[in-house]
Amino acid sequence: MNGGKCMKYKLICCEVFLREACLAIAATSNTVDPEFTPKNAHENSNELRKIIQEKIDSVEKTGGYDAILLGYGLCGNGTAGIAARSIPLVIPRAHDCCTIFLGSKSKFIEYFKDNLSAEWSSTGYMERGGKDSYLRESDTSKLLGLDKAYEEYVEQYGEENAKYLWEMLHPKNESDELIYIKVPETEHLGYLKKLESYAEEIGKRVRVLDGDMRLIRGLVNGDWNEDEYLVVPPGETIKPVYDHDKIITC
Repeated sequence: MNGGKCMKYKLICCEVFLREACLAIAATSNTVDPEFTPKNAHENSNELRKIIQEKIDSVEKTGGYDAILLGYGLCGNGTAGIAARSIPLVIPRAHDCCTIFLGSKSKFIEYFKDNLSAEWSSTGYMERGGKDSYLRESDTSKLLGLDKAYEEYVEQYGEENAKYLWEMLHPKNESDELIYIKVPETEHLGYLKKLESYAEEIGKRVRVLDGDMRLIRGLVNGDWNEDEYLVVPPGETIKPVYDHDKIITC
């Protein structure tokens, strides 16, 4: 993508990828200056969007970068509406962090298409919080309206219809399974065993999925094929597509 030339990038990234991002940065021939945002910023899409845009605008003031890399997916619309100023943005075409840990959109669809609210974890998620934040549901469920408060349904559809919709969209999670995404480069840290112990405490079992750093490596290496990355030119804005292929556009 960069013709073999060493480039200078700014990486703005969720802290759940800190170890993987630093490993990729250490190995790339490009110069990459990373900055990380807190995991809990994902809890509010508007707040996440504000934080990322402010960091982009701060980078604009200093300049000197060939591109600003975003270590996020669409993340419950948290990156929708983010604008490139004078420096292009590059972001993986990913539903959320889960897709990035798995290494591809196809793996995400294969493992999660029938259960978008499945509980999953990884080294990064467990490391960046206590037991109360070991697990995460896919942000894709937010895009389907599953994150609306019950009161919003009542206001929009009336009490009786709201109750029906709520029960349909929020089935009880009776799965006895927790998903752990195992990234080989960070597996020596032992978080799988910690999750297995936690799962035993709550009467569940752990299903292990193989993760892959390829999307993170591709991001910092400048290997931005159109199928897996969106390059946002100056003056353009990230827009959601709400599909399993493009995911985002501009």
